[in-house]
Amino acid sequence: MAKYTKEELENSKRIFKSATPKHTLDWYVKWVASIFVLCAMSLRGIDGLQMYDLGFSIVGITLWLWVSIIWQDRALIILNGAGMLLLLRNIFTALNG
Repeated sequence: MAKYTKEELENSKRIFKSATPKHTLDWYVKWVASIFVLCAMSLRGIDGLQMYDLGFSIVGITLWLWVSIIWQDRALIILNGAGMLLLLRNIFTALNG
């Protein structure tokens, strides 16, 4: 990995920096949430594993909802809030059906 001076990092138009801070609570939560969502997606469509898919999805989406609230990002709050409600409806339907 190339090392850049502070001046190069601040003034460069070619060096892209992350918009979010690293190693903060929300940084860890978003990565854990993303891993849960990816695990759920890897199980999607496999017969007999739908409840695991729903479980991983609910955990991942709930964590992403928490991050979106920390970030105060309304679009992500609506997306993850609605997603969580839909997933909860699906799990209750599966448990009662």
